[in-house]
Amino acid sequence: MSADKTLSQLDVSSWRQTIAEMHASGRQAVLAITGGGSGAIAELLRVPGGSRLLLEALVPYDARALAAFLGFEPEQACSAETAVAMAQRARERAGKLAPTGAQLIGLGATAGLVTDRPRQGEHRFHIAVATGAGTDHCSIVLAKGRRDRPAEEDLVARAIVLWLSRACGVAAPSPRSLLDADERYAEAVVQTGDSIDQLLAGGLTRVTAWPDGQLVSSAPAPSVVLPGSFNPLHAGHLLLARVAEDIRQQPVAFEISVINVDKPPLTAGEVRNRLAQFAWKARVELTRAPTFLEKSRLFPGATFVIGADTAERLVARRYYGDDEERMAAALQEIADRGGSFLVAVRADGAGRVRSLGDVAVPQRFAHLFTAIPESRFRLDSSSSDIRARRPAGP
Repeated sequence: MSADKTLSQLDVSSWRQTIAEMHASGRQAVLAITGGGSGAIAELLRVPGGSRLLLEALVPYDARALAAFLGFEPEQACSAETAVAMAQRARERAGKLAPTGAQLIGLGATAGLVTDRPRQGEHRFHIAVATGAGTDHCSIVLAKGRRDRPAEEDLVARAIVLWLSRACGVAAPSPRSLLDADERYAEAVVQTGDSIDQLLAGGLTRVTAWPDGQLVSSAPAPSVVLPGSFNPLHAGHLLLARVAEDIRQQPVAFEISVINVDKPPLTAGEVRNRLAQFAWKARVELTRAPTFLEKSRLFPGATFVIGADTAERLVARRYYGDDEERMAAALQEIADRGGSFLVAVRADGAGRVRSLGDVAVPQRFAHLFTAIPESRFRLDSSSSDIRARRPAGP
Protein backbone atom coordinates (compact mmCIF):
# COMPACT_ATOMS: atom_id res chain seq x y z
CA MET A 1 0.00 0.00 0.00
CA SER A 2 1.43 3.41 -0.93
CA ALA A 3 2.22 6.37 1.28
CA ASP A 4 -1.11 7.95 0.27
CA LYS A 5 -3.12 5.41 2.25
CA THR A 6 -6.61 6.71 2.85
CA LEU A 7 -9.44 5.29 4.86
CA SER A 8 -11.38 4.62 1.65
CA GLN A 9 -8.63 2.17 0.63
CA LEU A 10 -8.96 0.23 3.88
CA ASP A 11 -11.61 -2.35 4.60
CA VAL A 12 -14.27 0.12 5.75
CA SER A 13 -16.49 -2.53 7.27
CA SER A 14 -13.55 -3.89 9.29
CA TRP A 15 -12.67 -0.36 10.45
CA ARG A 16 -16.22 0.29 11.58
CA GLN A 17 -16.33 -3.10 13.33
CA THR A 18 -13.14 -2.28 15.24
CA ILE A 19 -14.63 1.00 16.46
CA ALA A 20 -17.92 -0.70 17.37
CA GLU A 21 -15.97 -3.20 19.50
CA MET A 22 -14.20 -0.29 21.19
CA HIS A 23 -17.57 1.27 22.02
CA ALA A 24 -18.70 -2.05 23.50
CA SER A 25 -15.47 -2.70 25.43
CA GLY A 26 -16.75 -1.34 28.74
CA ARG A 27 -14.01 1.31 28.79
CA GLN A 28 -14.70 5.02 29.22
CA ALA A 29 -12.25 7.53 27.83
CA VAL A 30 -11.29 11.18 27.71
CA LEU A 31 -9.25 12.27 24.69
CA ALA A 32 -6.96 15.30 24.52
CA ILE A 33 -5.46 16.05 21.11
CA THR A 34 -3.30 18.95 19.97
CA GLY A 35 -1.34 19.83 16.84
CA GLY A 36 -3.16 17.40 14.56
CA GLY A 37 -5.26 14.25 14.46
CA SER A 38 -8.51 15.66 15.84
CA GLY A 39 -10.30 13.76 13.09
CA ALA A 40 -10.02 10.73 15.39
CA ILE A 41 -12.91 12.17 17.39
CA ALA A 42 -15.11 12.22 14.29
CA GLU A 43 -14.03 8.69 13.37
CA LEU A 44 -15.12 7.40 16.78
CA LEU A 45 -18.44 9.22 16.67
CA ARG A 46 -19.19 8.23 13.08
CA VAL A 47 -19.98 4.73 14.39
CA PRO A 48 -23.13 4.49 16.56
CA GLY A 49 -22.60 3.93 20.28
CA GLY A 50 -19.79 6.41 20.80
CA SER A 51 -21.26 7.72 24.06
CA ARG A 52 -20.49 4.37 25.71
CA LEU A 53 -16.77 4.94 25.16
CA LEU A 54 -16.22 8.68 24.88
CA LEU A 55 -16.75 10.78 27.99
CA GLU A 56 -15.14 13.91 26.61
CA ALA A 57 -12.84 15.05 23.81
CA LEU A 58 -10.66 18.14 24.15
CA VAL A 59 -8.53 19.98 21.58
CA PRO A 60 -6.28 22.36 23.56
CA TYR A 61 -4.71 23.71 20.37
CA ASP A 62 -3.28 27.04 21.45
CA ALA A 63 -0.20 26.95 23.69
CA ARG A 64 -2.14 28.73 26.43
CA ALA A 65 -4.97 26.21 26.23
CA LEU A 66 -2.51 23.31 26.43
CA ALA A 67 -0.80 24.81 29.48
CA ALA A 68 -4.19 25.37 31.14
CA PHE A 69 -5.19 21.76 30.49
CA LEU A 70 -1.93 20.32 31.83
CA GLY A 71 -1.58 22.73 34.72
CA PHE A 72 1.94 23.66 33.57
CA GLU A 73 3.71 24.89 30.46
CA PRO A 74 5.48 21.98 28.75
CA GLU A 75 9.05 22.43 27.56
CA GLN A 76 7.98 21.25 24.12
CA ALA A 77 4.41 20.90 22.90
CA CYS A 78 5.16 18.02 20.51
CA SER A 79 7.01 15.43 22.58
CA ALA A 80 6.45 12.02 24.10
CA GLU A 81 6.62 13.59 27.57
CA THR A 82 3.81 16.00 26.73
CA ALA A 83 1.66 13.23 25.25
CA VAL A 84 2.14 11.17 28.43
CA ALA A 85 1.26 14.15 30.64
CA MET A 86 -1.83 14.82 28.51
CA ALA A 87 -2.93 11.18 28.77
CA GLN A 88 -2.52 11.14 32.53
CA ARG A 89 -4.40 14.43 32.94
CA ALA A 90 -7.13 13.13 30.59
CA ARG A 91 -7.50 10.05 32.80
CA GLU A 92 -7.86 12.31 35.82
CA ARG A 93 -10.67 14.05 33.94
CA ALA A 94 -12.27 10.68 33.21
CA GLY A 95 -12.16 9.88 36.93
CA LYS A 96 -14.24 12.98 37.65
CA LEU A 97 -16.81 12.20 34.96
CA ALA A 98 -17.29 8.43 35.19
CA PRO A 99 -18.91 6.45 38.00
CA THR A 100 -16.69 4.86 40.63
CA GLY A 101 -15.26 1.56 39.43
CA ALA A 102 -15.36 2.37 35.71
CA GLN A 103 -12.47 1.18 33.51
CA LEU A 104 -10.94 4.53 32.63
CA ILE A 105 -8.66 5.55 29.76
CA GLY A 106 -6.96 8.87 29.18
CA LEU A 107 -5.50 9.51 25.73
CA GLY A 108 -3.09 12.31 24.85
CA ALA A 109 -1.82 13.02 21.36
CA THR A 110 0.41 15.82 20.11
CA ALA A 111 1.63 16.38 16.56
CA GLY A 112 3.88 18.62 14.48
CA LEU A 113 2.65 18.38 10.88
CA VAL A 114 2.61 20.31 7.60
CA THR A 115 1.88 24.00 8.21
CA ASP A 116 1.57 27.15 6.11
CA ARG A 117 5.10 28.03 7.25
CA PRO A 118 8.34 26.09 6.61
CA ARG A 119 8.83 23.54 9.42
CA GLN A 120 12.42 23.29 10.60
CA GLY A 121 12.09 19.97 12.41
CA GLU A 122 10.68 16.58 11.58
CA HIS A 123 7.03 15.86 10.88
CA ARG A 124 6.16 13.71 13.88
CA PHE A 125 3.51 12.82 16.41
CA HIS A 126 3.22 11.09 19.78
CA ILE A 127 0.24 9.22 21.25
CA ALA A 128 -0.12 8.00 24.83
CA VAL A 129 -2.84 6.13 26.69
CA ALA A 130 -3.07 6.01 30.48
CA THR A 131 -4.95 3.15 32.14
CA GLY A 132 -4.96 1.57 35.57
CA ALA A 133 -2.00 -0.56 34.47
CA GLY A 134 0.23 2.36 33.47
CA THR A 135 0.87 4.56 30.45
CA ASP A 136 1.87 3.29 26.98
CA HIS A 137 3.01 5.64 24.25
CA CYS A 138 4.21 5.52 20.66
CA SER A 139 6.21 8.01 18.61
CA ILE A 140 6.18 8.28 14.82
CA VAL A 141 8.36 10.31 12.44
CA LEU A 142 6.89 10.80 8.97
CA ALA A 143 8.80 11.29 5.75
CA LYS A 144 8.94 15.05 5.30
CA GLY A 145 7.23 16.33 2.16
CA ARG A 146 5.63 13.01 1.25
CA ARG A 147 2.07 13.96 2.23
CA ASP A 148 0.05 17.14 2.29
CA ARG A 149 -1.66 18.36 5.45
CA PRO A 150 -4.97 16.50 4.91
CA ALA A 151 -3.10 13.22 4.34
CA GLU A 152 -0.98 13.68 7.48
CA GLU A 153 -4.07 14.61 9.50
CA ASP A 154 -5.85 11.50 8.26
CA LEU A 155 -2.90 9.26 9.15
CA VAL A 156 -2.57 10.70 12.67
CA ALA A 157 -6.31 10.36 13.28
CA ARG A 158 -6.26 6.69 12.29
CA ALA A 159 -3.15 6.05 14.40
CA ILE A 160 -4.91 7.55 17.42
CA VAL A 161 -7.89 5.23 16.94
CA LEU A 162 -5.63 2.20 16.56
CA TRP A 163 -3.60 3.07 19.68
CA LEU A 164 -6.81 3.63 21.65
CA SER A 165 -8.13 0.24 20.49
CA ARG A 166 -5.21 -1.45 22.26
CA ALA A 167 -6.20 0.21 25.55
CA CYS A 168 -9.78 -0.96 24.98
CA GLY A 169 -8.61 -4.56 24.64
CA VAL A 170 -9.71 -4.70 21.00
CA ALA A 171 -7.51 -6.50 18.47
CA ALA A 172 -6.41 -4.11 15.71
CA PRO A 173 -3.29 -3.42 13.64
CA SER A 174 -0.45 -1.39 15.11
CA PRO A 175 -0.13 2.25 14.00
CA ARG A 176 3.11 1.04 12.40
CA SER A 177 0.92 -0.52 9.68
CA LEU A 178 0.03 2.95 8.44
CA LEU A 179 3.64 3.87 7.64
CA ASP A 180 6.01 3.33 4.77
CA ALA A 181 9.08 1.17 5.35
CA ASP A 182 11.45 4.13 5.68
CA GLU A 183 9.39 5.95 8.33
CA ARG A 184 10.27 5.63 12.01
CA TYR A 185 8.12 4.06 14.72
CA ALA A 186 8.82 3.41 18.40
CA GLU A 187 6.72 2.52 21.42
CA ALA A 188 7.40 2.36 25.15
CA VAL A 189 5.76 1.90 28.54
CA VAL A 190 5.98 4.48 31.30
CA GLN A 191 6.36 2.72 34.64
CA THR A 192 3.23 3.05 36.75
CA GLY A 193 5.03 4.13 39.93
CA ASP A 194 3.78 3.58 43.47
CA SER A 195 0.19 3.69 44.65
CA ILE A 196 0.22 7.47 45.12
CA ASP A 197 1.14 7.91 41.46
CA GLN A 198 -1.57 5.43 40.50
CA LEU A 199 -4.11 7.31 42.62
CA LEU A 200 -3.20 10.62 40.97
CA ALA A 201 -3.43 9.02 37.53
CA GLY A 202 -6.88 7.63 38.31
CA GLY A 203 -5.84 3.99 38.47
CA LEU A 204 -6.90 3.77 42.12
CA THR A 205 -9.72 5.48 44.00
CA ARG A 206 -8.35 4.99 47.54
CA VAL A 207 -4.95 4.42 49.13
CA THR A 208 -4.38 3.88 52.85
CA ALA A 209 -1.22 5.28 54.45
CA TRP A 210 -0.48 3.60 57.77
CA PRO A 211 1.40 5.52 60.49
CA ASP A 212 4.60 3.64 59.65
CA GLY A 213 4.44 4.92 56.07
CA GLN A 214 3.22 1.68 54.44
CA LEU A 215 0.85 2.31 51.51
CA VAL A 216 -1.88 -0.22 50.68
CA SER A 217 -4.80 -0.10 48.27
CA SER A 218 -7.11 -2.70 49.82
CA ALA A 219 -7.32 -1.91 53.54
CA PRO A 220 -10.70 -2.32 55.26
CA ALA A 221 -12.65 0.93 55.17
CA PRO A 222 -12.54 2.96 58.41
CA SER A 223 -15.69 3.58 60.45
CA VAL A 224 -14.85 7.16 61.46
CA VAL A 225 -13.28 9.60 59.00
CA LEU A 226 -11.93 13.12 59.55
CA PRO A 227 -11.57 14.78 56.12
CA GLY A 228 -9.50 17.86 55.39
CA SER A 229 -6.64 19.35 53.42
CA PHE A 230 -4.34 19.43 56.48
CA ASN A 231 -2.16 22.16 55.02
CA PRO A 232 -0.77 22.09 57.64
CA LEU A 233 -1.86 19.49 60.18
CA HIS A 234 -2.18 21.17 63.61
CA ALA A 235 -2.95 20.27 67.23
CA GLY A 236 -6.65 21.05 66.80
CA HIS A 237 -6.99 18.31 64.18
CA LEU A 238 -5.36 15.74 66.44
CA LEU A 239 -7.48 16.75 69.45
CA LEU A 240 -10.68 16.55 67.37
CA ALA A 241 -9.71 13.05 66.26
CA ARG A 242 -9.22 11.94 69.87
CA VAL A 243 -12.60 13.37 70.90
CA ALA A 244 -14.34 11.68 67.96
CA GLU A 245 -12.69 8.36 68.83
CA ASP A 246 -13.94 8.68 72.39
CA ILE A 247 -17.50 9.47 71.26
CA ARG A 248 -17.70 6.73 68.63
CA GLN A 249 -15.42 4.24 70.38
CA GLN A 250 -13.76 3.57 67.02
CA PRO A 251 -10.35 4.66 65.66
CA VAL A 252 -10.37 7.72 63.42
CA ALA A 253 -8.73 7.84 60.00
CA PHE A 254 -7.84 11.19 58.49
CA GLU A 255 -8.77 11.64 54.83
CA ILE A 256 -7.24 13.81 52.10
CA SER A 257 -8.81 14.02 48.65
CA VAL A 258 -6.26 14.58 45.92
CA ILE A 259 -9.08 16.07 43.82
CA ASN A 260 -10.64 19.37 44.89
CA VAL A 261 -13.85 20.87 43.57
CA ASP A 262 -12.46 24.41 43.37
CA LYS A 263 -8.68 23.91 43.05
CA PRO A 264 -6.24 22.01 40.82
CA PRO A 265 -5.48 18.39 41.81
CA LEU A 266 -2.68 17.92 44.32
CA THR A 267 0.71 17.01 42.89
CA ALA A 268 2.58 13.91 44.02
CA GLY A 269 4.98 16.13 45.95
CA GLU A 270 2.16 17.90 47.78
CA VAL A 271 0.55 14.59 48.71
CA ARG A 272 3.80 13.18 50.07
CA ASN A 273 4.54 16.35 52.05
CA ARG A 274 1.12 16.29 53.71
CA LEU A 275 1.40 12.58 54.46
CA ALA A 276 4.76 13.14 56.15
CA GLN A 277 3.00 15.18 58.86
CA PHE A 278 1.12 12.07 60.00
CA ALA A 279 4.16 9.81 60.38
CA TRP A 280 3.74 7.67 63.51
CA LYS A 281 0.64 9.71 64.45
CA ALA A 282 -2.38 8.47 62.52
CA ARG A 283 -3.82 6.51 59.60
CA VAL A 284 -4.59 8.57 56.48
CA GLU A 285 -6.93 7.69 53.63
CA LEU A 286 -5.95 9.25 50.29
CA THR A 287 -8.91 9.40 47.92
CA ARG A 288 -10.25 10.88 44.70
CA ALA A 289 -13.49 11.88 46.46
CA PRO A 290 -13.86 15.67 46.76
CA THR A 291 -17.52 15.62 47.91
CA PHE A 292 -19.14 13.91 50.88
CA LEU A 293 -21.43 12.02 48.52
CA GLU A 294 -18.37 10.49 46.85
CA LYS A 295 -16.73 9.88 50.24
CA SER A 296 -19.83 8.02 51.43
CA ARG A 297 -19.52 5.71 48.41
CA LEU A 298 -15.93 4.88 49.35
CA PHE A 299 -16.68 4.58 53.09
CA PRO A 300 -20.20 3.17 53.45
CA GLY A 301 -21.52 3.37 56.98
CA ALA A 302 -18.82 5.82 58.07
CA THR A 303 -19.22 8.74 60.46
CA PHE A 304 -17.58 11.88 59.06
CA VAL A 305 -16.12 14.34 61.56
CA ILE A 306 -16.66 17.93 60.36
CA GLY A 307 -16.91 21.49 61.60
CA ALA A 308 -20.14 23.49 61.74
CA ASP A 309 -18.97 25.53 58.74
CA THR A 310 -18.74 22.38 56.64
CA ALA A 311 -22.16 21.24 57.89
CA GLU A 312 -23.59 24.54 56.66
CA ARG A 313 -22.19 23.90 53.17
CA LEU A 314 -23.57 20.35 53.19
CA VAL A 315 -27.15 21.62 53.51
CA ALA A 316 -26.85 24.85 51.48
CA ARG A 317 -28.63 24.77 48.13
CA ARG A 318 -26.04 27.06 46.53
CA TYR A 319 -23.51 24.23 46.73
CA TYR A 320 -25.82 22.07 44.61
CA GLY A 321 -26.45 24.54 41.80
CA ASP A 322 -29.24 26.13 43.88
CA ASP A 323 -31.19 22.90 43.37
CA GLU A 324 -32.91 21.71 46.56
CA GLU A 325 -33.86 18.36 45.03
CA ARG A 326 -30.24 17.70 44.15
CA MET A 327 -29.19 18.50 47.71
CA ALA A 328 -31.88 16.22 49.13
CA ALA A 329 -30.90 13.41 46.77
CA ALA A 330 -27.25 13.65 47.86
CA LEU A 331 -28.13 13.61 51.57
CA GLN A 332 -30.56 10.74 51.03
CA GLU A 333 -27.89 8.65 49.29
CA ILE A 334 -25.49 9.33 52.17
CA ALA A 335 -28.23 8.23 54.59
CA ASP A 336 -28.98 5.13 52.54
CA ARG A 337 -25.31 4.17 52.73
CA GLY A 338 -25.37 4.48 56.51
CA GLY A 339 -23.36 7.71 56.61
CA SER A 340 -23.55 10.22 59.45
CA PHE A 341 -21.78 13.33 60.75
CA LEU A 342 -20.23 14.43 64.02
CA VAL A 343 -20.25 18.23 64.03
CA ALA A 344 -17.72 20.28 65.98
CA VAL A 345 -18.10 23.88 67.14
CA ARG A 346 -16.12 26.37 65.06
CA ALA A 347 -15.29 30.05 65.45
CA ASP A 348 -15.55 31.84 62.11
CA GLY A 349 -13.30 34.60 60.80
CA ALA A 350 -15.36 37.23 62.61
CA GLY A 351 -14.97 35.44 65.92
CA ARG A 352 -18.56 34.18 65.99
CA VAL A 353 -18.98 30.73 67.48
CA ARG A 354 -20.90 28.43 65.13
CA SER A 355 -22.38 25.11 66.21
CA LEU A 356 -24.73 22.52 64.77
CA GLY A 357 -27.59 24.48 66.33
CA ASP A 358 -26.85 27.34 63.93
CA VAL A 359 -27.12 25.09 60.87
CA ALA A 360 -30.46 24.91 59.04
CA VAL A 361 -30.51 21.13 58.64
CA PRO A 362 -33.71 19.91 56.92
CA GLN A 363 -35.80 18.04 59.48
CA ARG A 364 -35.87 14.81 57.46
CA PHE A 365 -32.05 14.65 57.65
CA ALA A 366 -31.59 15.84 61.23
CA HIS A 367 -30.83 12.28 62.37
CA LEU A 368 -27.65 12.28 60.26
CA PHE A 369 -26.02 15.01 62.36
CA THR A 370 -24.78 14.80 65.95
CA ALA A 371 -23.22 17.75 67.78
CA ILE A 372 -19.92 17.50 69.61
CA PRO A 373 -20.49 19.53 72.80
CA GLU A 374 -18.47 22.75 72.99
CA SER A 375 -17.30 21.63 76.43
CA ARG A 376 -15.48 18.74 74.75
CA PHE A 377 -14.09 20.49 71.70
CA ARG A 378 -14.02 23.94 70.10
CA LEU A 379 -11.76 24.92 67.23
CA ASP A 380 -10.75 28.57 67.00
CA SER A 381 -7.87 28.24 64.54
CA SER A 382 -7.52 26.78 61.08
CA SER A 383 -4.80 25.70 58.70
CA SER A 384 -5.39 28.85 56.64
CA ASP A 385 -4.88 30.98 59.78
CA ILE A 386 -1.57 29.21 60.42
CA ARG A 387 -0.46 29.72 56.80
CA ALA A 388 -1.36 33.42 57.04
CA ARG A 389 0.81 33.82 60.14
CA ARG A 390 3.83 32.19 58.54
CA PRO A 391 6.65 34.54 57.59
CA ALA A 392 6.98 35.13 53.87
CA GLY A 393 9.58 33.03 52.14
CA PRO A 394 12.87 34.48 50.89
